[in-house]
Amino acid sequence: MTVLLALPVLVPVLAAGMSLLTRRHVTMQTASVVVLATVLADAVALLVLADRRGPLVLRAGGWDAPVGITLVADRLSALLLSVAVAVALAVLVFAIGQGAAEERPGTASVFHPAYLLLVAGVALAFLTGDLFNLFVAFEMMLAASYVLITLDAGEPRTRAAMTYVITSLVSSLLFLTAIALLYAATGTVTLAQLAGRVDSLPEGLRTALGLLLLVVFGIKAALVPLHFWVPDSYPTAPAPITAVFAALLTKVAMYAILRTQTLVFPRTDLWVLVAVVAVAAMLLGILGAIAQEDVNRVLAFTLVSHMGFMLFGLALFDVAGLTGTILYMVHHIVVQAALFLVAGLVVARTGTSALHRMAGKAAPSAVVALLFALPALSVAGVPPFSGFVAKVALLQAGVRHGTLLAYVLAGAAVLTSLLTLYAMSRIWHRAFLRTERPEAETTPAAGRHTGRPGAGRGAGSLMVGATAGMAVIGLTVALAAGPLADIGARASQDLLRPDSYRSAVLKGAGR
Repeated sequence: MTVLLALPVLVPVLAAGMSLLTRRHVTMQTASVVVLATVLADAVALLVLADRRGPLVLRAGGWDAPVGITLVADRLSALLLSVAVAVALAVLVFAIGQGAAEERPGTASVFHPAYLLLVAGVALAFLTGDLFNLFVAFEMMLAASYVLITLDAGEPRTRAAMTYVITSLVSSLLFLTAIALLYAATGTVTLAQLAGRVDSLPEGLRTALGLLLLVVFGIKAALVPLHFWVPDSYPTAPAPITAVFAALLTKVAMYAILRTQTLVFPRTDLWVLVAVVAVAAMLLGILGAIAQEDVNRVLAFTLVSHMGFMLFGLALFDVAGLTGTILYMVHHIVVQAALFLVAGLVVARTGTSALHRMAGKAAPSAVVALLFALPALSVAGVPPFSGFVAKVALLQAGVRHGTLLAYVLAGAAVLTSLLTLYAMSRIWHRAFLRTERPEAETTPAAGRHTGRPGAGRGAGSLMVGATAGMAVIGLTVALAAGPLADIGARASQDLLRPDSYRSAVLKGAGR
């Protein structure tokens, strides 16, 4: 069964290479969809097996850790991989419908390989058992994302992409430094071995290394105050690219934070630093969203704000808190992608991303309005949607913790949810309610048009269908809240008591 661990990485990489050999758009589209559907089925199988049997380990070439490359699938990594690939598949269908790969001749031959490479990088990040291959995974995602964000780009998008790449490269340099320091101090970069060896380091060195990794992944996860690059980078890309970036890349970084800080740098009490960052992220991010007049920037700042909810559970550092964080990650991967896809449909219909200009344009259809309402109510935490379930889990964990800072976290979460509802209502009012007379068709559209030329006359059935699929996934997360919470609780217990993870990886190897 361990061969299943190789498929999520190997199949997209091979398919990306093979797609370079064909020039037929339909062939590439079909192949990409089939590949991601295959990877999704594989990820679900890994989740079922990991939940029943414990961590699954693949030792590439038969070499034991730390010499060989080790892939590990436990409950957390398999769960997040399944959700991530499902979202990537839906976004790919949306992109095909929008024609993001065919905006100019030859672009399709670059889009599909880059997109598949991005998914392979995400899979490797979730499954890798050592820090160096985690670095490789981030570089795969960086290379692919730079290609995607600059496809058919003009000067503004290229400038924004440079901000994204430079920030990512700085983070990568810091990551390499952290890896070198950890290897010099412990003699290994295998996570399972680091879990035992870091404990023997002097407390000051251990703290410094933990904080360095937190900064590295904090940049990639857009944690306040390291979030400055997101509002200027993500909103400039086409809707499907922005959706997959916002949904997956920041969550991969959050996964890396969870994995390293619980396995390598465990704690026994509330983490004050992360709690303060969580409160700052929630409040500053949502206040930034309210101040925006561009729908994509509103959603980008909302993304920054809601990363704070994931830090909420990590700061508590107990089973209940981490369960809430895992539930929130699953919810947010789906909902954030859905919001950006709907924003793409709205921009395509109105010809502008500026909220103050949308009121004077023709209203999107009732179907698009419904597709916005579902994820918008979910991200605001309105019952009975998935956001409500995840937030209740976090609030219960905070109240159960019983400390003053935990209550502050809970209060900030409630206030942020209310402000998020206000931010979503502003978009609803401007984009879907028409209290003003529509402008003449000859009036120039203001704001940035991120849709395909001519797409404003009506979104394609594939685009609407893919967005509807995202909404269905979000509703499924809410309906399956009980089983997901159970899996999340077991995954949290694995994080806090990683003996089974270490034993599975280091079986037959020197510790």
